[in-house]
Amino acid sequence: MDDEAAYVCDACGEEIVIPIDLTQGSSQDYVEDCPVCCRPNRVRVEIDQDGASRAWSVAD
Repeated sequence: MDDEAAYVCDACGEEIVIPIDLTQGSSQDYVEDCPVCCRPNRVRVEIDQDGASRAWSVAD
């Protein structure tokens, strides 16, 4: 099981590594401030049946 994933901040382009909270289900959607530029990002996380995770930022 992956316990980390990464997404690219829409505002500054930095790759952000985030911890994956497996207790929140296989499909997650939340807002997180970028630790580099402090702009909010809507983050989507998907975890497949094998435990592999992927994350990406969704533009609103």
